[in-house]
Amino acid sequence: MAVNRSLWQDEAGIAGVIRETAIPTTVASNEILVKVNAWAMNPADAMVQDVALPFIKYPLILGEDIAGTVEKVGSEATGKFKVGDRVLGLALGAAVFKPEQGAFQDAGKSVFIWGGSSGVGSNAIQLCKGAGFEVITTCSAHNFEYVKRLGADKVFDYKDPSVIDRVVAELDRGECIGILQAAGDVSPSCQVASRSKQKLRVAASNPVPDGVAPADIEAKMIFATGGAVIYHETSPATFAGYLPEALALGLYQVAPTPQIVSTKGLEGIQEALNLLKKGISAKKLVTLAN
Repeated sequence: MAVNRSLWQDEAGIAGVIRETAIPTTVASNEILVKVNAWAMNPADAMVQDVALPFIKYPLILGEDIAGTVEKVGSEATGKFKVGDRVLGLALGAAVFKPEQGAFQDAGKSVFIWGGSSGVGSNAIQLCKGAGFEVITTCSAHNFEYVKRLGADKVFDYKDPSVIDRVVAELDRGECIGILQAAGDVSPSCQVASRSKQKLRVAASNPVPDGVAPADIEAKMIFATGGAVIYHETSPATFAGYLPEALALGLYQVAPTPQIVSTKGLEGIQEALNLLKKGISAKKLVTLAN
């Protein structure tokens, strides 16, 4: 009997454990069964392994971002998928076609992204540009050209001692709709929001510790599993409407550049997580199944 192997996280603060279970023989009418060929690892995966976040229940299977091929298709999904289709998606409830190869408008407004060369930042830059916003971001000086290629309009070195003041001055030249902390410490983003003359909110990719955000600033960690994300009102326009066509036309880049870890299979996931914890930029760690 064929078996499915998964990397389980029994509790925070320990290494994952590989376990085997039976592969499902049937799928629900609105489901597809995907054989995973590659996993893309995120800093959030490393965080879930190390930190007992209050909204996470253990044990769990680590990871969400996958790419693979369809092996079974439910009756209600046959109009969109067929066996053998190459797909990518969020493991908890969502998949879209992977292209073998339309913009929104809100002219004159900007978005500030702290950590533009990170995995989240690289995609946030492109999505915000696709939506018509001016993008202002930070990264290391050696990644300036990288984020500009993705569409960033103005870039600041996050190591510059005056970066907060310089970013605030730039944002207050026009109208900024908000701040995304895509990587690193959330404190600098909160400082920018606090010093700006505008009422800016901070969407954080990391937990916001007590006392970091001034009382007049709203700063919240944005976290959702794949199932929740796909049903958000913006998801059809993003995942089904914009991204497939933008990727096919070359208007959206696959970024950051994938870095394949040396160990294949589930054993390579822990290797990728360990590398993430050491810190990387402008790279996306990927583990291949075989």
